[in-house]
Amino acid sequence: MEAAEAAVEAPVPSESFTDQISKYKTMMIAAYKSKPIPYWILLILGIIAMVVAFPASSILSRVYYENGGQSKWIISWVAVAGWPLIAVILFPTYFITKTFPTPLNLKLFLSYIVLGFLSAADNLMYAYAYAYLPASTAALVASSSLVFSALFGYILVKNRMNASIINALFVITAGLTIIALDSSSDRYDNITDKQYIMGLVWDVLASALHGLIFALSELIFVKLLGRRSFIVVLEQQIMVSLFAFLFTSIGTFVSGDFQGMTSEATSFKGGKSAYYQVLIWGAITFELGVLGATAVIFLASTVLAGVLNAIRTPITSIAAVILLHDPMSGFKILSLVITFWGFGSYIYGSSMDDKQS
Repeated sequence: MEAAEAAVEAPVPSESFTDQISKYKTMMIAAYKSKPIPYWILLILGIIAMVVAFPASSILSRVYYENGGQSKWIISWVAVAGWPLIAVILFPTYFITKTFPTPLNLKLFLSYIVLGFLSAADNLMYAYAYAYLPASTAALVASSSLVFSALFGYILVKNRMNASIINALFVITAGLTIIALDSSSDRYDNITDKQYIMGLVWDVLASALHGLIFALSELIFVKLLGRRSFIVVLEQQIMVSLFAFLFTSIGTFVSGDFQGMTSEATSFKGGKSAYYQVLIWGAITFELGVLGATAVIFLASTVLAGVLNAIRTPITSIAAVILLHDPMSGFKILSLVITFWGFGSYIYGSSMDDKQS
């Protein structure tokens, strides 16, 4: 009897660090073997696109303004001018997978028009933000889109919210508040206090609209499409981008900014070549980021996309400090840490929901 009790009370030996490493190594090898090599190649390319292309696009937007660019319409137009890149991916996919395009009914068509208009407005708001704010600050404030995505997703799509997600919303909001209170430390000399405040306001509004667009896109999948695949998402992306491109092109033409591109290019630091390179690469990098995010979500998970989205915020901020010499105050560093913490809490909460479902 005593021997049995001793056996029960005997402590279970904990795994050594070497055993844990070996266990994770075995799991990684098993995961690698469970998917074909092309899958991993596409996933890696998607990850690289997210963590490189999106920050590059943000940096290029700020480079445009720092070197003499003035137009908000031009930058918002650049954000959607790369939409043909999606077509280059989509059309061959039809032949490879032997599938047909999704039938386009009136409701779906109108939803694409609405999303296209909202996307055009969203890009214009972000253009104002990058015109008045340092790239590092704009990127940090834009991370608040996660808060609005969660809120609109809860209201419109009935997505679940647990304690970790709610905690993330409060933490990210706290980081945003710190940025707002520290506005005097990173304002450019040629930017007035009013312009800086308006930059913050436009950035928050754009983030809110971005969150709404994300929720509405998910609602379209639930209500109108009823299925979600890589091809269907590309179809939605190309249609929304096309209408956003049309709306933005009209706005850019009516504002006279298209006509003013020649004179703006002439006065641009570095000349016309540098001007058009900034715009062209801005369009390419933004669209590559979109394609990368789409690939990550459907090859891996939304949680991984959330992790990468969290990573690209500090990457953008650090790149802006190094390349554009953005001021980095102690408050901004604190905001960056808090925001990263908020992302981590959100990712943990989302992963818990995925496991429960």
